[in-house]
Order: sequence, then structure tokens, then C-alpha cells
Amino acid sequence: MFGDMMGMMSKLKEAQKKVEATKERLNSVLIDENSNDEKLKVTITANRTIKSITIDDELLEDKDMLEDYLILTLNKAIEKATSVNEAEIAAVAKEGMPNIPGMDMFK
Repeated sequence: MFGDMMGMMSKLKEAQKKVEATKERLNSVLIDENSNDEKLKVTITANRTIKSITIDDELLEDKDMLEDYLILTLNKAIEKATSVNEAEIAAVAKEGMPNIPGMDMFK
């Protein structure tokens, strides 16, 4: 029994390391999102860090429109990044989870 517990702990530690490594890697996964008319472009990492924002000059003349564009486009980018992030981390975490009797219901 004790040996099983030790094996499980090392598996969990390994899984944790893989999750950390995946989080690191997601810093270099870039997601581009554009407004429908391409006047605003946003690039963020899969860890939801904004890398760049490109704004068409036309939007600079209308503050309200620019704000709306930023909110819409950033939210779309964050949504995409979140689903990439969650899918990647879930895959690594599931792969590293030891088979614990009675834990099947969480899959």
C-alpha cells in the first residue's frame, strides 16, 4: 500500500511538472484576432498576455468606436486563448493522472 502511495505521489509530481512546462510553452503560442473589417488586430499568447495591438488610423478619429473595437476583439482573443490553454493543460493533466480507484467518475 505504501509503495503504491509513493508511486502515485511521484506520478502527481511528474504531472505537475508537465503542466508547468505546458504553461511555459503556451507563452510562445500566439493567437491573432482581427475585427471583422480588419481595422484592429490583436495578438495574445495562449496564457492571455497581450503581445501586440495594431489600430487602423481611421479608428483613431472615433474614440467610442475604438473602445468598442478593443473590447470586442480583445474578448474574442481571450476566449480563443482560454480554450487553447484549457485544452492543452487538461490533456497534460489527464495524461499524468494516476488511475485511482473510484476516480473514474471525474473523467
